[in-house]
Amino acid sequence: MSFVHLHVHTEFSLLDGACRIPLLVKRVKELGQPAVAITDHGVMYGVVDFYKACKAEGIKPIIGCEVYVAPRRRTDKVHEYDASMYHLILLCRNEEGYRNLCCLDSAAFTEGFYIKPRIDKEILRQHAGGLIALSACQSGEVPRLILAGNYEGAKAAALEMRELFGEDGYYLELQDHKLPNDPVINQGLLRIHQETGIPLVVTNDAHYLRREDAEMQDTLMCIQMGKTVDDPNRLRMETSELYVKSTEEMAELFPEYPEAMENTVKIAELCSMDFQFGVHHLPEFKLPEGYTDGDAYFQKLCEEGFARRYPGNPEGYRERLDYEMGVIRQMGFVDYFLIVSDFIGYAKGRGIPVGPGRGSAAGSMVAYCMNITDVDPMKYSLYFERFLNPERVTMPDIDIDFCIRRRQEVIEYVQDKYGADHVAQIVTFGTMAARGAIRDVGRALNIPYAEVDAVAKQVPSGPGALHITLDEALKLSKPLREMYEGDERIHNLIDTAKAIEGMPRHASTHAAGVVITRRPVVDYVPLAKNDESVVTQYVMTTLEELGLLKMDFLGLRNLTILDDTVKLVQKSRPGFTLADVPDDDPEVFQMLSDGKTSGVFQMESAGMTGVCVGLKPQNIEDITAIIALYRPGPMDSIPRFIACKHNPDKVRYKHPLLEPILSVTYGCIVYQEQVIEIFRKLAGYTMGQADMVRRAISKKKKAQIEKERQSFIYGDPERGIAGCVPNGIPEQTAQDIYDEIEDFAQYAFNKAHAVAYAIVANQTAWFKCHYTREYMAALLTSVLDSSEKVAEYIAECKDCGIALLPPDINESEADFTVSGDNIRFGLVAVKGVGRGFINEVLAERQRGGPFTSFPDFCQRMSDADCNKRVLESLIKCGAFDSMGVYRSQLLRAYESLVDAIAQNKKRNLEGQFDLFGGGGGGEQKPPELRVEPIEEYSRQDLMAMEKETTGLYLTGHPMDEYRALARQCRAAPIGSILADFAQEGGPTTYRDEQRVTLAGVVASARTKTTRSNTLMAYVVLEDDTGSMEMLVFARVLGEAGPYLKEGVPVLAEGRLSVRDEKAPQLMCDRVRPLEHVKGSQPPAEEGGKGRRLYIRIPSLEDPRWEKIRLVLTMFPGTEQMKVRCADTGKLLGTPCLVHDALIRELQELLGAENVVVK
Repeated sequence: MSFVHLHVHTEFSLLDGACRIPLLVKRVKELGQPAVAITDHGVMYGVVDFYKACKAEGIKPIIGCEVYVAPRRRTDKVHEYDASMYHLILLCRNEEGYRNLCCLDSAAFTEGFYIKPRIDKEILRQHAGGLIALSACQSGEVPRLILAGNYEGAKAAALEMRELFGEDGYYLELQDHKLPNDPVINQGLLRIHQETGIPLVVTNDAHYLRREDAEMQDTLMCIQMGKTVDDPNRLRMETSELYVKSTEEMAELFPEYPEAMENTVKIAELCSMDFQFGVHHLPEFKLPEGYTDGDAYFQKLCEEGFARRYPGNPEGYRERLDYEMGVIRQMGFVDYFLIVSDFIGYAKGRGIPVGPGRGSAAGSMVAYCMNITDVDPMKYSLYFERFLNPERVTMPDIDIDFCIRRRQEVIEYVQDKYGADHVAQIVTFGTMAARGAIRDVGRALNIPYAEVDAVAKQVPSGPGALHITLDEALKLSKPLREMYEGDERIHNLIDTAKAIEGMPRHASTHAAGVVITRRPVVDYVPLAKNDESVVTQYVMTTLEELGLLKMDFLGLRNLTILDDTVKLVQKSRPGFTLADVPDDDPEVFQMLSDGKTSGVFQMESAGMTGVCVGLKPQNIEDITAIIALYRPGPMDSIPRFIACKHNPDKVRYKHPLLEPILSVTYGCIVYQEQVIEIFRKLAGYTMGQADMVRRAISKKKKAQIEKERQSFIYGDPERGIAGCVPNGIPEQTAQDIYDEIEDFAQYAFNKAHAVAYAIVANQTAWFKCHYTREYMAALLTSVLDSSEKVAEYIAECKDCGIALLPPDINESEADFTVSGDNIRFGLVAVKGVGRGFINEVLAERQRGGPFTSFPDFCQRMSDADCNKRVLESLIKCGAFDSMGVYRSQLLRAYESLVDAIAQNKKRNLEGQFDLFGGGGGGEQKPPELRVEPIEEYSRQDLMAMEKETTGLYLTGHPMDEYRALARQCRAAPIGSILADFAQEGGPTTYRDEQRVTLAGVVASARTKTTRSNTLMAYVVLEDDTGSMEMLVFARVLGEAGPYLKEGVPVLAEGRLSVRDEKAPQLMCDRVRPLEHVKGSQPPAEEGGKGRRLYIRIPSLEDPRWEKIRLVLTMFPGTEQMKVRCADTGKLLGTPCLVHDALIRELQELLGAENVVVK
């Protein structure tokens, strides 16, 4: 007897199902079962992955879903009546069934979502074709009615379903999970079967693979509900029978009903649904009026663009355009290019900033001529085949950067043009990574946080361990392995975490992906709803496999900054545009070489700054190389790259033919395009063939890499490849070149993408260099939601001699603006004052001139939403300081003034004024402001008000008078610690558990009682670069409690603590008020072996010291550099890599006599 599981929940029944698709299919194969179904709760997220996994193992896939059915209509959402939905299993017989299931499941989200995605019987009747239904588990309608004692109702519901789905389309599910209600339900189902002839089917509500996985699945449900396993009031599965059972185990459950077993196979035979992969379903481009032929329109756009981009028609350029157009036509992608060109044209026509290009599309001349990109592929030696390879038919991939503020307008244009039902955003899944899985399981198992934290922190993190698994972590981390082997609870914690790591945790919306389809999206894939976004239930890669057109509409903050900067520059240079920014300005490259990279796109991390200082870029090619090299992997070749740039005699080419290819990168292989060109020029590969090899090397396909070595060296006549040796290149030289290609190609970067981003980097750097105030104003406007970034950029302004002026009701605009030699704070950034009100203020100022006094402002704005809360915020931030009245006086007087204006308006409305004497709004004289003769607030109080209303200290900082003392105590700037940990590749200067000293002002403090009934405090400490939370436990709190009050400047010492999901905290073990600190310098730390580098410097105040620190960030290592300070005689130490390029840089800075290596 054979059997098929028809009721199975995979990991896509999020935090409930625990049958991982690949393991499920392998288990079914082990059990000798011919087919298996997927029936996740209310979703179809996993069906394509499931289908492919089944096909790979020779198992028949049955596509299905356990849908939720609303008790009334799907649009009814009243809790008392509609919270209790019931389940129904639906399986696809064929493609009609799949389309109907997609329709049903999509409507469940877009129309019926209430607690869960729900359908109703009305829509089920419309879309029952091609589907088989099963009565489901205890939560099905028929079982529920049986349990409620309503047998006749259950029988009527079953007959209704049979009538809908047909004689062989509806089955009653017999299940025995050893649950108390199972016998009652099964007796009722058997009676219905006997009385109606509705067939039976045996199923098991499989949520996990093996009986022993029950505990793990229980933990998974606790994570979903935020409960602990020992919580007596939580929902739990009261059985361990919900696993993928063998045929024998299933046969034992209902031996007297063998037909119920046979029906599982019968249903499997009735279901036959196949997906089509690799067939493109491109949307149809809607041609402008007057055009009927898409191909002719494409030709016209390309030719017009070519004439505009290349007016001199350089030799060979037209042939390249014709070649590209030919490939695009041959591959059937003309409409694709027209669609992209159209919405980019729409964006540019409406002044929405669009990036110069992104990814390999920047290598296309057609894209350049159609205004899709602004990168000239000929100027930068970029290849079309890296984007569209005629020898590998795949969908082109054009990702576009838009101004982050207006990106949605472009998406709405596409929705309007092609129809909202033809456009959808794309789902993505957050998965449980190694550390996160340990923390989630630890919470569910109720293990104390400190113990779980200690375990999680032993999982390696950082650039080389981004996707590390727990199995890999156990091999790499000895402390983790010792914990695992030495403590049974930790062993269980890690085993459970291993079982769930990598599972999807939640569904969200992809940040940029948009799909556009020829027919409505739901005809191809099911839809879901995340918040208000309609998304596909399949991820981006699956959509591409199904042949749908996917594009990334990315929001790039820097394009918004550039747009704002251009508008500010236009005030002094009318007619100025972004196209006026040169790409060869030596002053810009000098600024970057000096390490002044704060706020420059792609360049502002400490590591990037260090590379700029070491490399000293002199053209946009150097910037392109920096962007390409500063990533894990190629980073190791940066010192060689720098050394070769500064010493051309060190550049070695293994063969003269390599020089024209590699000279732009000083003999180093940096770009994928260079790899392609080496294969082409030295061995005679076509562009397409060369790109295929490049892909194989980047994906580390060993067999193909070795096979290509032979073709590269000796040739391959069948494919028309000449080979290096027949081309006159010595065999050993060819071997050496191939070895280098293999080493570098796996890290080589797409030059087209690097060039596009280098262009944006150059533009931001040019503005920072030549229009510093305008650029910094735009930059500050863009980062208002990040106090750390605001503090960093304000500090940068100070370094450039630019002051940040406080808000002023007559001088400020909505956003940050240039005011003389300084920057003026924008009014929109004042808390409690909305952009709508500020726009009215600006309009009134434009109409009636500057406000002459505080009463004049209140009178003229009385018709706007000028309430007392708004006025209080504006007074506190200093917006009326220029009116000659103290903030203290205004805060006492403003309420009575506003009341008097309101009374006047009321009397005016009641007609008590002379017809000509009043009621003219702005012309009516405002009431007099009665101020009390009181003193202004203290400087500390004024700063506190500014902080409260703007989030910043504007006229000073409480730490101003303690800066020298903080330096003397070697306090680390909080902003530098936060920025270091925020780097994409992980910290480079600081580390978890490192001891640090901080100096700052207490911004807030709150106490909490711990489990051991002692008191602790959460204290936010803030300096002028950022803020950090400190954890102060009982002992320190007892000593320092009186100082931990808002506004008190303190010196705090302790260890950094970094949890995965949180910013760094300080575990504080000493706090002293700065007033009491006499400041003594701690001794420099010793340590490190190997070569030592000694330098002599007059003092740490010497401006060259800051530059040296930047250079050191490029040379991380464990060797030592010792610094002798001439003024104090002290010897300080810091770890580094003692590299020739570093030594030469230091010798240039300090003179050879002050640099020694021992």
